[in-house]
Parts: sequence; C-alpha cells; structure tokens
Amino acid sequence: MRSRSKGFWQRLYCRSPLWRMKISTKITCLYAAILLVVLLLTSAIMGLGIYFSFYHEAETEIHIAMQNVQKGLSSSRSLQAFLKRGDLVPPGVVMRVTDLTGSVIYENDSHYPSLDVVEDHRVKDPPFWAAKDMEVVEFNRFMMYYTTMDVADHGQLYQFHFFRTITAEKNFLMELQRLLFLITIAGTLVALLAGYFLSNRILQPIRNLTQTARKIEVERMDKRIEVPPAQDELSELALTFNHMLDRLERGFNQQQRFVSDASHELRTPVTVILGYSDLLARWGRSDAKILEEGITSIRSEAEDMQDLIEKLLFLARADQKRQVLHKDFVHLDELVDDAVRKMKLVAKEHTVRLAVNEPGIIYADPATMRQMMRIFLENAVKYTPAGGHIAVLSHRLPEKGCMELTFADDGIGIAQEDKDKIFERFYRADSARTKKAGSIGGTGLGLSIASWIAEQHEIEIAVESELDKGTKFILTIPLAEDDESDTSDKEG
Repeated sequence: MRSRSKGFWQRLYCRSPLWRMKISTKITCLYAAILLVVLLLTSAIMGLGIYFSFYHEAETEIHIAMQNVQKGLSSSRSLQAFLKRGDLVPPGVVMRVTDLTGSVIYENDSHYPSLDVVEDHRVKDPPFWAAKDMEVVEFNRFMMYYTTMDVADHGQLYQFHFFRTITAEKNFLMELQRLLFLITIAGTLVALLAGYFLSNRILQPIRNLTQTARKIEVERMDKRIEVPPAQDELSELALTFNHMLDRLERGFNQQQRFVSDASHELRTPVTVILGYSDLLARWGRSDAKILEEGITSIRSEAEDMQDLIEKLLFLARADQKRQVLHKDFVHLDELVDDAVRKMKLVAKEHTVRLAVNEPGIIYADPATMRQMMRIFLENAVKYTPAGGHIAVLSHRLPEKGCMELTFADDGIGIAQEDKDKIFERFYRADSARTKKAGSIGGTGLGLSIASWIAEQHEIEIAVESELDKGTKFILTIPLAEDDESDTSDKEG
C-alpha cells in the first residue's frame, strides 16, 4: 500500500506544473508557502490571544465582584446596608439589583442598556474561548459578559446582575485583523521576491557548472569548473565534478594511448605478413628457400599477434569485471617450482635457479598465479643479457602471515623515473637500453596483467632496481587461514 501511495504522489507531481518549473522557482514557491503558513499561524494565534485575554480579564473581574458581594452580604445586617457601601465591585464591573418583579432597586451605572435590551442582544452561540458560565452580549461597537446571582434577604429574593465590557472597541479588533491579513499578504510577496533573488544568486554556481559542462567535449577535456571561494556544498560539488573530469581525461587519454599502441603493435605483424604473402605469391612457388622463410616468418608474426590479442582480451575482460577466477587452497611452493622448471627449458641462454622455496598455502586461482609468475620470469629473461642470472626465492613469514616471493635478475635494471610507469599498458623501457639485453621487444602488457592478478589476490608488489645492476620484484602474498594444518598434513 505504501509503494502504491508513493507511486500515486509521484505521478501526480509529474503531471503538475511544479514538475516543469526551474529549481529556483520551486525553492521560491516553497519558501513563500512556508512563510505564508507561518504568518497565518502567527496572526491566528495573536488574534486568538488578544480575544482570550479580553474575555479572561472580564471573566476574572466578574468573579471577583461576585465573591466581594457574597462576602459583603455575609458581614452586613441587611441588603440595604450593604448597598450603601461604595466599594461593592471592582472598577469596570457594572452591578444591577432587581427584585422579584424585575424592578431595579440598585445600579452603579445607569447608562448601561436595560435588561430587556441585553436579553435581545444575547449571543446564542458564543465563541469557544468564552466562559461557559457567562452570557455574551454583542452590540454594534462592543461586547460584554453578563451573568446573574440570586440572593435571599429577610425572606425576599433578589437577583444581582453583573456586566463587564469585553471589547471596548470592536472596530479596533476588526482593524487589527485586517492589518494582520495585509501584513501576511505583504510578507508573502516580499518572500517571493526575496526568495527568487536569493535562489538565483545561490544557484548561479550550478548554472555556471552546467554551462561549463556543456562546453566540455572530447577534444576539450582540459576545461574545469571554477570553484567558489566559500567552503559549502556548491564548492564541494565543483571539486567533485573537477575530480571526475580529471579521471575522465586520464581514462580518455589512456584509451587513446591504448588504441594507438594496439594499432601500432598490430600494424607491424600485419605489414610483415602482407609483405611475405606478396613475396610468396611472386617467388614462393619456384624458390623453396623463400617459401620456407616466408612460412616461418608468417607463423612467427601470427603467433605474436595471437599473444597480443589474448592479452588484450584478458585486460578487456578484467576492465569489464568479467574475468573469472577459480580460487582454491593451493601450495605456493608447487606453483613456484613448476614455473621455474618450465622457464629453465625455455631460457637456454640464462641461468635460472630456484634458490629458496619454503612451503606455504595460499587461497588463489592457480591458473592466473602461474600466469603472473611466468610474466615476471619472462620479463627478467627479456631484460637480462645472454649469460645473465635469474633467481627465485620464496620465504615464509609466519609472523606477518604471508609469503615473500622474489624474482631477481642482474639485467639492465630500471631507471628511477620509470619505476612508476612499468605497470602501465604498452609501456616499455627505452629501446636503446633494451638492445643491451639482446632480446626482442614485447607488447608492454605483461606487467599490467601481472598487476591486475596481484590486485585480485591482495598481493603487494615492491620494485627494487638500479641501472645496469639488475631488478627485484618482491611479492607479498597472504597465507591462507588454515595454512598451519594443511602444511603439517603435507609434511606428515
């Protein structure tokens, strides 16, 4: 029911004119409506307070007069003696005494209307704030309270009539009501004008932000929002928008660089394949040497293209969070031993050795862990000249709850300014220095893939390198929670 009611009000709002208004207009109308309600409530409370004060004051004075009469009668010998006193009722209260026939035997103010006139002007439905034990009498210019009290004296019954003016000037209260109404209308108009002016001023930075956003295009992503000097929500919005633009610009530049580098990497093998295809079409049928050379080169370039495409697809799936990992409890020492053994078969011109390989269980995806280790080993081989040494060390650090896996080489090293760039896609070291290693250039995607795999396994990577002295990649790999029991089972 609540969701249906919410949907009804949403549809009603979307169909109303408010839905098409500007935010500044909505804020102005909202503030004006709130002020109007506040002014109306204030005026109503003020008017009721004035009326209640007048009525209550009159009621209190009549009650005092009635109490004084009762006390005076009890202390006087007779009614006549009591009526001769001059302090019978408080000032403002009119008292009139009549006998059984209705004849007036005493009154302290003869200008008040007669009892018949008072009865004719009695209000049948008095306001709710009037006292229940009082009659309300209304004339053209004033209103008054009226009540009676029966008194017996020497076997005779007399009736005391008490009158007290409630509103001496009825017209004054009417004028006061008109004045409060006019003040309410004027206040609402002022609120509309002031609210419209202030909302425009307050929302101006948002309009500037919108205009700037409209001017930003793919070719002009360096433009930024001017941050207001005030430390408020608008400045925070501008800063957030600028940070978003910074990220978009970096992402767009990275995408452009990615497309450019990928195109460059693919263009070279495609050009080679087309060249050898043309060569084979002309001379391959008659020259067996050219035929063999062309087939070998085309196959080599095709394999390089396949490797590049597989890496691009891996990174694309990783960016889209579609790269699936099948994690399980695995022995890290077995993965390390397997990776080093396979690299020894490939790197014939280098000395690859497993210096230390302590046991440890980790929670990881075996396939991607092997891929990451292979990337670091291939990277070491690639940037280490023939005859160089590559060492792998796996230490168990139980006090830190992790394994420390190190890939060390004595190759060409990494310049200090390049350390923060080696994990970027398509980044490769200076080609002039890589020639020292005597190895072919790669795609520059391997370390990017290794960095992603490490991030998915909460592995920290540290790099220690010095030019012409070698490089160390130090991986801190978390141990599994049940490592102790599994390790002891393995040893047993």
